[in-house]
Amino acid sequence: MAAATATKLGRSLQQRRTFINARVKWVGDPYLDEAVQREKNLKQLLSLKDRIVSSPSKSLPLSSLSLLKPLVNLHVTAAAFLQKYPSVFATFQPSRSLPLHVRLTPQALDLHREEETIHLSPTHRNVAVQRLAKLLMLTGAGSLPLYVVDRFRFDLGLPPDYVTSLICDYPDYFEVTEVNDRLNGGKTLALSLTSPRKSLAVSEMERRESTINGSRVKKGLRIRYSMNFPKGYELEKRIKNWVEQWQDLPYISPYENAFHLGSNSDQAEKWAVAVLHELLYLLVSKKTETENVLCLGEYLGFGTRLKKALVHHPGIFYMSHKIRTQTVVLREGYHKAFLIEKHPLMGMRHRYLYLMSRSGRVKKRDYVPGIKRSTPSVDAQNS
Repeated sequence: MAAATATKLGRSLQQRRTFINARVKWVGDPYLDEAVQREKNLKQLLSLKDRIVSSPSKSLPLSSLSLLKPLVNLHVTAAAFLQKYPSVFATFQPSRSLPLHVRLTPQALDLHREEETIHLSPTHRNVAVQRLAKLLMLTGAGSLPLYVVDRFRFDLGLPPDYVTSLICDYPDYFEVTEVNDRLNGGKTLALSLTSPRKSLAVSEMERRESTINGSRVKKGLRIRYSMNFPKGYELEKRIKNWVEQWQDLPYISPYENAFHLGSNSDQAEKWAVAVLHELLYLLVSKKTETENVLCLGEYLGFGTRLKKALVHHPGIFYMSHKIRTQTVVLREGYHKAFLIEKHPLMGMRHRYLYLMSRSGRVKKRDYVPGIKRSTPSVDAQNS
């Protein structure tokens, strides 16, 4: 009798929804906005840089760059972008018979080589492989279309050619297969785990709890999330009371399948938050474009639940509207505007940002279609 009553109560909790019908206000966080704003154009610049150095000559004809504009997500013409960062990109003419080309400046090329060294280091490769494996494990099936993985490549700290330079070296972890895309019904390539990795199925929240208590990870623990708000921000009392009750609900691992829960229940929302928290914690930047999160959620079948969880919990997640997009940031990953966890790749990115900042303003009269008139040709240099 007691067991039946407990089971009935458990099912009731799985379906229960107590979130009050109130709007959770959005308030800007100047520190986290700064963390997002400072990386303006960084991703596009590094994408263009990678395209250039992947060429055998480590350069590309300037005329070909217009084709790259949509591929590297430029919001201006390629010539205008190059003109903006002369400390990173240099133009030259290989010979009088050849068109103008673009290559990296010596300083930018030095940074690229250091970045390559990080990507090639065994320690970084092993950690990157584990991050990628855990991302796949969040799906339950251990598989994701490559186009979804590509959305997180930069934030996961993977090299641009990760399929050939990383995945192929770990056949005991990964395989690339053709699957039916559940979103459009067509065939697509997917990255899959070759076998379950149970040792990795421990979330960061569970790891912390086991460290604090000095015990093994247990199911059903009431793990509470760290919550931080910008100065002067106050939740409405009724929302605050709901959050307190919600925090005391049992924690469900993001590596468990909890789709049996009522989709609108408080318990299901705690699981959705667990998935979001783990996803963002896996990223070296502890942030990503909101569109990436929603794309993953749609593929996994969460519908609008991830979006609702982001809105309902501004103390855990912050959505910044800087740099022409919306970015979701894991609050606990930052102290004011700075990442708490120091990652070598993030250190490299800050050095790229410093080099970008040295570009300054270049006078229009020094350029013809985005090119310095004073740039000598190879023949001129050799004459």
